[in-house]
Amino acid sequence: MTAMIMHSPILPMASAAPLGFWRNSLAAGLAVALHVIVLALLMLGWAPQPLTPEAPSVMHTQLVMLPPAPVPVPAPEPVAVTPPAPEPVVLPTPVKPAVDPRVQAQKLEKAALARKRVEEKKAEQQQQQRLASEQREREQEQQRQAQQRQAAETARAAVPASAPAFDSRQYMPLSKEAPEYPERALDKNIEGDCSVEYTVNPQGRVENPKVLDGCHPLFIRPSLAAANTFRYQPRIVDGKAVAVPAVRNTFHYRIK
Repeated sequence: MTAMIMHSPILPMASAAPLGFWRNSLAAGLAVALHVIVLALLMLGWAPQPLTPEAPSVMHTQLVMLPPAPVPVPAPEPVAVTPPAPEPVVLPTPVKPAVDPRVQAQKLEKAALARKRVEEKKAEQQQQQRLASEQREREQEQQRQAQQRQAAETARAAVPASAPAFDSRQYMPLSKEAPEYPERALDKNIEGDCSVEYTVNPQGRVENPKVLDGCHPLFIRPSLAAANTFRYQPRIVDGKAVAVPAVRNTFHYRIK
């Protein structure tokens, strides 16, 4: 309250006026008097009256019943009008122009000549193919004969000059077991022949077996294994058993 009186616009303070002292004294006296009056009222039992709260505003609502809406009447469905069927249009039949018999005969003659040329050309091609096939067969036969001659010369060169001639009457095989067919060759349907050359010792056993050229790699091992199991009746010369070199045996591998 003192601050309010001091800053009141009614009693302004002059900073540099001659009467400033008296004005400040008057303001201070009024402030003290007001404090004394308020203190005396409080001691006499005076109390400020509380503010009466305002009554809350109440909003009243009322239920209003509206009449039912009218039911719309369905509009009548439109009746489909079937248009009359159009009358069929009759197209005029095209009139084929008259064919000149001479033109028709020329066309047939040209077609016959063209067909004849095609047949002659086909026959000529077949003749050329047949001649080429015969030429290839002759060349293959010549190559086969040359390979056979070369194989025979190689076989004669491989046999030593001092080797005794093969004579089945002087020694006979006692037991021969067939080789086992390789499973890989069976799976691949591989067939073939394999020739093995070895020496029959005086005891009738096989020594130093080896595979000749032309044997499939899958047939080498079973052929050598089977040849080692062979047993022979020894060859007798002058009452003594002797070895027989360059004995050959061919194994035929066939899938039955």
